[in-house]
Amino acid sequence: MAKPTDQITIALSKGRILKETLPLFAAAGIEPLEDIHRSRKLIFETTRPDVRFIHIRATDVPTYVEYGVADLGVAGKDVLMEHGADEMYELLDLDIARCRLMTARLVDAEPVLGRMKVATKFVNVAKRYFAEQGRQVDVIKLYGGMELAPIMKLADCIVDIVDTGNTLKANGLMAEEHIADISSRLVASRLALKLKDERLNPIVEDLSRAVAERRKARA
Repeated sequence: MAKPTDQITIALSKGRILKETLPLFAAAGIEPLEDIHRSRKLIFETTRPDVRFIHIRATDVPTYVEYGVADLGVAGKDVLMEHGADEMYELLDLDIARCRLMTARLVDAEPVLGRMKVATKFVNVAKRYFAEQGRQVDVIKLYGGMELAPIMKLADCIVDIVDTGNTLKANGLMAEEHIADISSRLVASRLALKLKDERLNPIVEDLSRAVAERRKARA
């Protein structure tokens, strides 16, 4: 087994992203030795002695990569946009967990002419988006249940991830302004690319081929 300092550490996001990420790594020849979905462990050795996975919250992936604790990481573009990390590079669009980041409001809501209240967990993204449009907003941070905010008059609109739009529709809301297309990305720390470039490049190339094959299979 490789020493921790010699290993390549890859941070994987928990949840939906993980289910779509593991097959790509498997196609690249890297698989966990245990069932990540069932285990309570956070560190997993893989079929490659020099590579290990850490299994963490999606919002923490950029932090682990930015500080060089993880050499590579997989996180949604929404998380990366919100984090705004400068000490990492986005290497590859994995083309998984695709969705959209949008504003949404009640279907029968009147347009807000003045200062608007916006509820979201993407506070930094929302502030940048509305500032670029020259619109004044008060951003209210929530951690979930965004659709409830307009219904209960906490906010005039929300900024949230939209997949099918069914949850919005069920709560009387509609998607309105498109902010960004979202998918999961492979990122690397600047430090890792300096110190382990020759070892990381083959992994990135193998993943790139796996993504291309997946796209071809879906076409």
